[in-house]
Amino acid sequence: MARLTSHYVALAGGVGGAKLAHGLAQILPPQALTILVNTGDDFEHFGLTICPDLDTVCYTLAGLANPETGWGRREESWRALENVRRLGGPDWFRLGDQDLGTHLERTRRLREGQPLSAITRDFCRAWGIAHRVLPMSDDPVRTIVTTEEYGDLPFQEYFVRYAWQPRVRGFRFQGAATARPIPEAVKALAEADAIILCPSNPWVSIDPILAVYAPYLPKAKPVIAVSPIIGGQAVKGPAAKMFTELGIEASARSVAEHYRPYLTDFVLDQADAALQESIASMGIRVHLAQTLMHTEADRRRLAEDVLNFIHQR
Repeated sequence: MARLTSHYVALAGGVGGAKLAHGLAQILPPQALTILVNTGDDFEHFGLTICPDLDTVCYTLAGLANPETGWGRREESWRALENVRRLGGPDWFRLGDQDLGTHLERTRRLREGQPLSAITRDFCRAWGIAHRVLPMSDDPVRTIVTTEEYGDLPFQEYFVRYAWQPRVRGFRFQGAATARPIPEAVKALAEADAIILCPSNPWVSIDPILAVYAPYLPKAKPVIAVSPIIGGQAVKGPAAKMFTELGIEASARSVAEHYRPYLTDFVLDQADAALQESIASMGIRVHLAQTLMHTEADRRRLAEDVLNFIHQR
């Protein structure tokens, strides 16, 4: 019953965040969950506003995501991109035909002056998503990756065009200092019984959200993070590589240390049980779980574990 009367805010970005958000949405009623999504990796391409993390979360919640990649649409076609390639245009960022429709309609409405949060709400309604999904701001924030080889790169150029191979030297979140938080998100955080940091990349998925919302995290409320690193390896993407290139050990312990100013609880994969005592010495409550999410059942199981850990207090 506590779950039904409690309210949770999940901070999410990318495939791992989308999977846990989906698991939570399978368990919690719509009024009990708000999902706050990274928009630092948004960018403009072909004159369109692309919101990769926001779309990945929404497609996953709606059951529309490509099950093989975790991003993009299932049963996608690529005829528009094939024609772009034939005509000599840039094809490094893969836009499927159905996905392109999302970006066309989003951009049309943005140019009319409508806020991204309202557009996202309407898209969620059209896709049958009952839970509240919010972009982290209606104002643009852009993650810039400082690299050894190319200097500053917009995130999608680093991540997709260069396949996250350049060596990382740092990050900045352009526009974060002046980006206005979404009022609904501020209210949800104030009323939340717990905050959940999904197993997303700490540097480029969760940090941009915290750059805007850290002052609004509730005091004396549980803040629980799920590690995106297992056995020194990222489940997906460059998180472990980023830690290493910044001179930090790539481990779940480093993730806990990264979030230490905010955390009360940390979820560690069973494969990293040996790190439990070390993390607990930071004053963080540590929980063991199977955190890999290969199936929808895995997502629900991990979400159940996270909620149980919160209510063990």
